[in-house]
Amino acid sequence: MDELLIHAESLQNMMIARATTPAPVSELDFAKARTALMQSSRIEGLLPKMVLTCRDPAQFWSYIKSRFGTYEERRQHIWSEFRPLLDRLEAGGSPSDDAVTESLERFDSQHVHAAWSKAVDRRYSDPEGAITMARTLLESVCKHVIEQSEGIEYGKADDLPVLYRKASRALNLAPDQHVEEVFRKILGGCTSVVLGLGELRNRVGDAHGQGPRPVKPLPRHAELAVNLSGTMSAFLIATLEARKEKR
Repeated sequence: MDELLIHAESLQNMMIARATTPAPVSELDFAKARTALMQSSRIEGLLPKMVLTCRDPAQFWSYIKSRFGTYEERRQHIWSEFRPLLDRLEAGGSPSDDAVTESLERFDSQHVHAAWSKAVDRRYSDPEGAITMARTLLESVCKHVIEQSEGIEYGKADDLPVLYRKASRALNLAPDQHVEEVFRKILGGCTSVVLGLGELRNRVGDAHGQGPRPVKPLPRHAELAVNLSGTMSAFLIATLEARKEKR
């Protein structure tokens, strides 16, 4: 079970207990749960305001008793305030995470598996690192595609745009390899996504030093980069597998 979910449910229960009974609530347990939640960037913006402002059970009691006169009103308020946080934690990873993970698990490469796992794990705690790993994931997949394609090689200096161009041509995914306009547009969009990921990593990832006014990505930026990279990687792998089956 998610440790943050355990802390969130524990703190909610302690607040309900303090709001509806005269029994004391452990200040140590209250502080432990509250600190764990406040230190996690993964749930940024989802913490109830009363968690941020009430440092201990006594402060919470002063807060709740002045706002609601009945036990039921207090319970409903606490449940309502915690609901967005608990919904997010109970949902866990997104469905796209599972789909990409399943695709990459079929692809026999430790480097690819490691890059995806690190990118997913760092989305909320280390956005810069997650963005860097998102690019590393796509680079690794492109290299594997090239290695399994005849007559195509890559060099040590090849960056992501170059690697993707070679991999996409090997898989017949380059826009100029198609006549239908709709396919040209879609595949051109894929190229734009890859170029954007490369530029994003150079701009806000942790692989390069930044200037006196560094740009700090937020978890939502990292989540976008990781999801795009995972989707593109899964698409390349699926295309490679389909071409192998036709041979």
